[in-house]
Amino acid sequence: MHLRGRWDLRTSRKYRLFTALLPAILLLVLLGRNEVTSKSAVPAAPSPSPVNANISPEAKRLYDYLVNLGGKGILSGQHDYLESPDEFNRKLRMYTGESAVIHGYELGAIGNQSTATIRKQRQAVVESAENWYKSGGIVVMTFHQNLPGTSPEWTNVHMTLDPDKFNAYITPGTAEYKNLIAELDDVAGYLEELRDEGVPVLWRPYHEMNGGWFWWGQKEQFSKLWDLMYERFTVTHGLNNLLWVWNPNAPNESSGAYKDYYPGADKVDILAADIYNNDFRQYYYDSLLELAGDKPIAIGENGELPDPGMLAKTQSRWVYMMTWGKMLTENNSSQAIRKFMSNPFTLSREDVKSATELIRNGAPAVAEKGLTAEYFNNATLSGKPVLTRKEQKLEHNWHTGSPAAGVSKDLFSIRWSGTIVSAKGGLYEIKASSDDGSRVKIGGTTVIDAWIKQSSKSRKGTIYLKPGQKYNLTVEYFENRGNASFSLTWKSAGQKESAAPSTISFVPR
Repeated sequence: MHLRGRWDLRTSRKYRLFTALLPAILLLVLLGRNEVTSKSAVPAAPSPSPVNANISPEAKRLYDYLVNLGGKGILSGQHDYLESPDEFNRKLRMYTGESAVIHGYELGAIGNQSTATIRKQRQAVVESAENWYKSGGIVVMTFHQNLPGTSPEWTNVHMTLDPDKFNAYITPGTAEYKNLIAELDDVAGYLEELRDEGVPVLWRPYHEMNGGWFWWGQKEQFSKLWDLMYERFTVTHGLNNLLWVWNPNAPNESSGAYKDYYPGADKVDILAADIYNNDFRQYYYDSLLELAGDKPIAIGENGELPDPGMLAKTQSRWVYMMTWGKMLTENNSSQAIRKFMSNPFTLSREDVKSATELIRNGAPAVAEKGLTAEYFNNATLSGKPVLTRKEQKLEHNWHTGSPAAGVSKDLFSIRWSGTIVSAKGGLYEIKASSDDGSRVKIGGTTVIDAWIKQSSKSRKGTIYLKPGQKYNLTVEYFENRGNASFSLTWKSAGQKESAAPSTISFVPR
């Protein structure tokens, strides 16, 4: 956030494009490839891949779709604030009768709210994002982080910081570093909820870093801050549902060149630029495209809506745009909003419904793997489960919220069951971290038994697994009241602790 047409023509164009592409579309469906929208040409096979080798299937399919979309149309997008995560997205639909594809959310708190209020607001964001994705939309998350260790208010985000003081936050062992890690871990918990629901996220942290108005802005060692978050989120928290959006401001009189703050192609999936004041210069587009290569590029924020006709002719590789919050109505007339959404080059959620359905569901065989999770609305695993689903790994932090629709926020329990195989075999250390109780049984042996009320405790046990042999696995958990979390990690000789180690596979029985 920087301080600072006709229906018959459209229908005819969509019909001609659909009939021309029908053979190719049928071929893609038969091959199980990404489906295209009625407004887009058939995309070629993707060349770049997500930077995280362990990316979730949903995030991988979303990335492939964005790569293929370049030059064919622009996804419409609308941002909303932490305090009201659906307000302007709904207004866009009210004005036009169509929904944006991209729904932008905020996880940063800038109103000096209490900790309890921030948790409640972030939980509302998570729930809205889950619903948005399931209804055929795409989720973008922005993080206006206050300077770690300070109060969550705008002045502690929008501030300059001496380089030496900045460096203290990226230096392990300092008090500033510990504050940074604590805040990152807290935010990661909400992203984990989205991961566990299979929601891919276009993650957009530390944006406009080439300007000097945020504490992370115009820092020579910005890449170290980016790398620190990337490693913390992907390695420590296993947030494999994130696609990493690096998003500078357009390089104008108040912002530096893109390349001076680029963390590198190995840590960035999508490159975006924030463009305000209707200043869609060709140079902003060309220089970002040159830096991106084959990676997708986007308009990360805009105040005034761009001209789709201009985009189609000279800036067609933008894959999405996102109007910033209240600027939808403050900077654009209702006529301009309707004109933008009705243009053939602009894609609405309704236009991409078949493509986003394929992103969500993918190949049916994927659901056969993993553990069967049974959720009960009591703390004793009794009666019939209210929810049954497959889960690939056990790493949950529900805070004070519900694990899923239909499941209670308090006094619930879960049983995970399935079969595991160790590729290498050997002695494994199993750790169950829970708030409240947990039990773990492998191959008939009880490895961990802590079926008691407790607050964020970790229990360990060991077991020897033969290579290639199948073992039945049963993991049980209950929540009493208040915060709720559970994770199960594995560790063996020569391999770091992980919720999904490469040597352990969850296989069908």
